[in-house]
Amino acid sequence: MNKLSSRITLAAVGLLMAAQAAMMPIPAVAADYPDQPVKLIVPFPPGGPTDALARRLAQSLSEPLGQPVVVENKAGAGGNIGSDYVAKSRPDGYTILFGTSGPLAINIGMYKNLGYDPRTSFEPIIRIGHLPNILVINPQVPARTLQELIVYAKANPDKLSYASSGNGASSHLAGVLFNQMAGTSILHVPYRGTGPALNDLLGGQVSMSFTDILTALPHVKAGTLIPIGLASAERSEALPDLPTLDEQGLKGYDVSVFFGIVAPKGTPSPVVDKLNRAFVQALHAPEIRETLAKQGIVEARDQTPQGLASFISAEVPKWGALTKAANISLD
Repeated sequence: MNKLSSRITLAAVGLLMAAQAAMMPIPAVAADYPDQPVKLIVPFPPGGPTDALARRLAQSLSEPLGQPVVVENKAGAGGNIGSDYVAKSRPDGYTILFGTSGPLAINIGMYKNLGYDPRTSFEPIIRIGHLPNILVINPQVPARTLQELIVYAKANPDKLSYASSGNGASSHLAGVLFNQMAGTSILHVPYRGTGPALNDLLGGQVSMSFTDILTALPHVKAGTLIPIGLASAERSEALPDLPTLDEQGLKGYDVSVFFGIVAPKGTPSPVVDKLNRAFVQALHAPEIRETLAKQGIVEARDQTPQGLASFISAEVPKWGALTKAANISLD
């Protein structure tokens, strides 16, 4: 064999080996994954209910994955900063997002320059469940049922007000939807977080609020807030005798906050499947189920990646239509 032929042969072999190497990473990654700690990004500040749930789950994930799961908070812009960070991270399964309704469904209809699309920028892993919201009023409001509240609100337009944790939050949009469906005119008062909103509701500065059941429950039990109805599609085990707003006449009313885990687009399917199995195993542990029940979280029936993908695809246009009708736009 002459030198030219040898060079051609060696080049061909080199190209073949390079091609084979290019095809190896996905199965290799899947087989060895994970061989280092996994980062679970929470796009909200530490200390809130989302952060608490993420940290509790992270502890239970270490056993099925065989590696520590480290929670990292990247808060800001209604969850957009942390979500965008994950969307642009390396798709290797080592950086995943603990998302909620805002960054995974609502925000795309409100923010002009989101930087990512929850339907196309991620690989869905699992829908954990949802936290029902509850409509509560200050005892000074002369109503004790949904119909009494609607009658009073219609007779006194703009006299009642509802507190939210901020413009564009689910607690804000819950009031927008309520006004649309009930034909009322109840004023929106935005706050910087759930805590300040709750304080003014308890103090009587605002009339009512659509807040999560975990936050409201102690005050409902103490009688300092009056529960009108669950703002979700089904009742909650935390308050099993309280009917939903849907049951009381607002058909189709549902503004629950959902929790879902996603990875950057392009994360290999075997890695997604392994993460899904780990989350399912963690969620089925008795101590985790007890935690979810105490926090009022309703576990998702469909815990497949496809289930979360379908759910997000349905939620985005639902919230988009509402924010458009209310002319809500944020920079």
